[in-house]
Amino acid sequence: MSEALLFHGGCPVCISAEQQFIQALDPTRYAVEVVHLGEQKDRIAQAECYGVKSVPALVIDGQPFHINFGAALADLK
Repeated sequence: MSEALLFHGGCPVCISAEQQFIQALDPTRYAVEVVHLGEQKDRIAQAECYGVKSVPALVIDGQPFHINFGAALADLK
């Protein structure tokens, strides 16, 4: 099973991405964790390690995919 992390900041763009991608990912193939960086600021460093530059971003098996621009990661610090 692959690991998928959805990092977001809680903005409308991020919430929309969360709803779309969580429904689209096959739960038999992906263990999905949603990380709200506005509420879990201690996880910003983890997002940075994966190469996340803005949210919402989906990280699958360590590879970041920037979905749309809701906020720069630096704005969440």
